[in-house]
Amino acid sequence: MSSKAPAWVVPVMRTGYAARGAVYTVVGGLALLAAYKGHEAEGTTSALATLRDETWGIPMLWAIAFGLVAYTVWRLIDAAMDLETHGSDAKGIIARTGQVVTGLIHGGIGISVAGLALGQSSGGEKASDWTAKVMTLPYGPWLVIAAGLVIVSAGIFYVHKGVVGRYKRSLRETSLTERLDPVIKFGFIAHGAVVALTGAMLIYAGFTTDPQQAGGIGEALQHLRSVAYGRVLLGVVALGLMSFAVANLVGAVYRVVPARAGPDIRTLAMQARAKAEQAVS
Repeated sequence: MSSKAPAWVVPVMRTGYAARGAVYTVVGGLALLAAYKGHEAEGTTSALATLRDETWGIPMLWAIAFGLVAYTVWRLIDAAMDLETHGSDAKGIIARTGQVVTGLIHGGIGISVAGLALGQSSGGEKASDWTAKVMTLPYGPWLVIAAGLVIVSAGIFYVHKGVVGRYKRSLRETSLTERLDPVIKFGFIAHGAVVALTGAMLIYAGFTTDPQQAGGIGEALQHLRSVAYGRVLLGVVALGLMSFAVANLVGAVYRVVPARAGPDIRTLAMQARAKAEQAVS
């Protein structure tokens, strides 16, 4: 399959990860500021809307929008051509379906960011709005619960990816990636926790048939802030989201596509296996 992959897929991938890194830099940075000053945490679109007040904000928004659409293109091609060699068994199909879903989600965010660049309101349709619409459908609450379970599963996947270091399979071994490995690990775990929390909120909304219980990243961060020691917890998660931004920015430079990587490419996973074998011997 790799021989059929278009040559431009790698630069498109790198553009996408760079944009994703920019998004989480802004979201994580504002969440950290909210934890420090006691303000409300912002969701993705609301956080990016703050860029419009900067002199370079509009060009930056267009660049992020373009990059997120590029990320969508990368994920769709990645899943269709199995560029990360997940395979076609049940586990592989689930992984590739997840790639399509995450790609489309980021494409939607990219369209919203383009709207911000054009001067549209940052409010948009909230998670509670579309949840209310879904609940009007036959078996609507159950559809909401099912969507929540999928999102929770995605969050658990990110946490697992960080804990076991699965991301190392796609990162080139360099002195920089080796030094930043703990930051990248923390980023995946924190991001997964936030994603799982948004899914749990959606499940709760389905069980209570109350759309207002649903929410995105902003609402999830606000929920963390409302619990005991919430500002401390929010600060830790904010640092985690900024670490996830680092993971994406590193990926924009050092990520490899397994199906296209040559035999001379050495990843962090290969390095880890070599160290483990050396320790045993």
